[in-house]
Amino acid sequence: MTDDTEVRDGLFYSKEHEWARIEGGLVVVGITDYAQHSLHEITYVELPEVGSDITAGDECGLIESMKASSEVFSPVSGTVIEVNTDLESSPEAVNESPYDDGWMFKVRPSNLDAELDSLMSAEEYRDYIDSL
Repeated sequence: MTDDTEVRDGLFYSKEHEWARIEGGLVVVGITDYAQHSLHEITYVELPEVGSDITAGDECGLIESMKASSEVFSPVSGTVIEVNTDLESSPEAVNESPYDDGWMFKVRPSNLDAELDSLMSAEEYRDYIDSL
């Protein structure tokens, strides 16, 4: 992990480099600072459809950059209730603010407690990316 890679406390992290934040019974999902650094200049973001049911660990979106393209995997199961439509015209927000303006979608979770147990804390995620 480079010194300037941000890993926020209080979030949950997947090995595929997605983060999950609990907000009022919903789960907000995005990709980590580590992931956006790896992709470099993000040029396109494809998000799941509102109303679609997604399963933890399954592909539910796509990110394209000048360097590569990468799937987005959902860290939790549930129904997508909102997507960040600002990313359609400003995909670079994922690079500039991956934990705030660059969030991707919100899920009404169906099995939250069990799935959170399979995700990493900030400290565990820091150790994980240090080992890569």
